[in-house]
Order: sequence, then structure tokens, then C-alpha cells
Amino acid sequence: MQIARRPLIASAAAMALPACSATKARPRLAGPARCLPAVNVSPARVIRTVAGLRPYRPSGFVVRGETLGDKRLVHNYGHGGSGITLSWGTSRLALDLGLPGHGGPVAVLGSGIVGLTTARLLQEAGFAVTLYAAQLPPHTTSNIAGGQWHPAGLYTDGMVTPAWLGQLKAAMDYSWRRFQIMTGEEYGIRWLPTYLQLRDDPAEDNTEPDPENAYEVDPENAYEVDPAILGPGEHPFPVRRVRRFSTMYAETGHLLRQLMRDVQLAGGKFVVRGFDTPADVAALPERLVFNCTGLGAGKLFGDTEIEPVRGQLAVLLPQPEVEYAFAGRMGYMFPRADGIICGGTFEHGEWDPTPQPDRIATILERHRAFFADMSCTA
Repeated sequence: MQIARRPLIASAAAMALPACSATKARPRLAGPARCLPAVNVSPARVIRTVAGLRPYRPSGFVVRGETLGDKRLVHNYGHGGSGITLSWGTSRLALDLGLPGHGGPVAVLGSGIVGLTTARLLQEAGFAVTLYAAQLPPHTTSNIAGGQWHPAGLYTDGMVTPAWLGQLKAAMDYSWRRFQIMTGEEYGIRWLPTYLQLRDDPAEDNTEPDPENAYEVDPENAYEVDPAILGPGEHPFPVRRVRRFSTMYAETGHLLRQLMRDVQLAGGKFVVRGFDTPADVAALPERLVFNCTGLGAGKLFGDTEIEPVRGQLAVLLPQPEVEYAFAGRMGYMFPRADGIICGGTFEHGEWDPTPQPDRIATILERHRAFFADMSCTA
């Protein structure tokens, strides 16, 4: 299955940033990159391995409303590999659908990043909220996410509509602004320089699929701050060309804990329970319900399009000196306070959320070989 490149979309929020303008910023050539510390990759440095199931839909996420008995039901699920990135934005869209004319308490189904951001926006709007979920953090798919603010693994080429692309633009605009006001230690969000491999070298071996098939970058992406194209001799990586830019990263476990704290401090309640049928949802006391169940929406509401896409991670001992991220054919590496995140699988139709030793070994070997071949160019 072919995962789409991201659409060329302009951001009103990005226009307010110093690095952006009213026209889309084009990449500029930059001088030589400084020497960057290599990641120390070995099986002996692995502190944990994890696997998560991304809720993927070829036609993209769902934000829409419907009637369920005497209730208003608003769906907000199916974010693929972009749940962190789009969380605040699609939650904003969902509230715009559900809140007009409503009074009284509200139910949110699901306690991952989308459920938590939906709950917080509802509280900010003055509504009492109860979150119902079969699992609470740290036992959610969101806890396993790498935490990069960058759309990836979101939809399939030719499967989305112009109306959906409009939703995507609006969601990204709001989420981009919201994450910026949360940067700092409180929520575990920080800006980092990021390097993406540009796969345009005819000499490269392109026989293996890109692990994420989602890191083809738009040359005019308004959500990348201070972009630059670096060629041979201008960066230390063992690839021909890279695109460098800055974006935000979240330490996901820390972020989710803080959002749960915020929900509770604002009077929100968490109820641990599952739902087997829409009738179970219809029996809730709240008359407005937001469905943020992710992959569970397939079984609960009969969405036959949604499928799991398994992502596996090997987490290495932290290296505080590593203050950059990289993504390309070797997979991706995100440095966080809780460890160096090494990933690179996008496995369609896999329901087993268990790390597979052979895939973990492949991730580690690709990362080891990549960082062993880094060389200083400055």
C-alpha cells in the first residue's frame, strides 16, 4: 500500500513565525553543518522495546457528527502515524461540530492523546467532562508514539477528498499553534533541528521500501521552520542530501501524564470501562459524546476501512549530547529525555502489539550501520 506524500498546505499560524512569510518559504542552501555526535547503538544499550498499533485509514482521519438515539455523537479518530501532530487540531474541529446548541456534561470515549486534547478543549469551553476508556495512560497507543510534530503515515494517494484536505489544513494550523504555547519542561515539548534524507541519489539502493514511506517532504512545507537543503560536504550523514529544519518533539509519556493532570485539576473524571456496541454508548447519561477510540472505532462503530499499522521501537539509553533528529531509509531516530527512540516499521494489518525480535534486530542494525558511518564535515 502506498502512503501519500503530504499535501502542499499553507499555514496562517506559520506566517506569524519569524522564519515564515506570507509566501511559502523555499529551502535555502546553507553552509557546512557542524560536527554532530553519533548515536551509540548496540543491543547492550537497549532499555526497552515496544510496539504500537497505529489507527490507519487510507482515506484519512474521521471528524464528523451523527445522531445516536437521543445523543449527538461526534467522531474523531483514524489519525494513522499523526496522532500527536493532529491531536489538538482535529479535537478543535470536533468541538466545532458538537458544541453548538449543547448544554450539560459531555462524554469522551478514549484516553489517548486525542481523547485528552478533546477533553481539555471541552473544559476550556466550560463543560464538565467524563472520559470513558478501557485503558488509561500509560497503557495507550499514544504512549508508544515517537512524539515528532510532523505529519506521517496519514492517508493513501487518491483516497482523500478536497473537503477532507480542508479539514487537514485547519487541523494542522490549530495544532501547530497549540503545541508552540506548550513548549518547555512542564509538558516535555521542545524544538529540535531535524534532518530528513532526500532520496534523489541514482546510486542509492532503492530496492527496499521506505520503512514509513511517509518522509518524502514537500519543498514548500510551511510547518517546517528555517528549512535548508544540505548537499555533500555540508552535513555529517552517510547520505547524499538532507533537508534540515526545526520542529517540535514531545516526550509522549510525560505529555500524557500532564494532560491527565490538567483534566483532573479542571474537575474531569476518568471511568475505566469498555464499550461493545453503539447501544452501550447510547446508554451513557451524557447527551453529547465524542468518539476518540482510535483503532477501536472499527469494531465499535463498524468502520471497515480502519486497520492497524504496527510500529516497533527500540529505545536506547539517553544521550543528552544528541540534540538532533534524523529520518530516512534507515528509519528514524528521535532523542528524548527518556531514551533515544529508534524506529522504522509501518506494518499493515498486524494486530499483535508485541515487539518482534527479528524486526527490532533489523532496526538496531540499520541504525548502528548508519551512525557508524557518520563523519565530521566542519
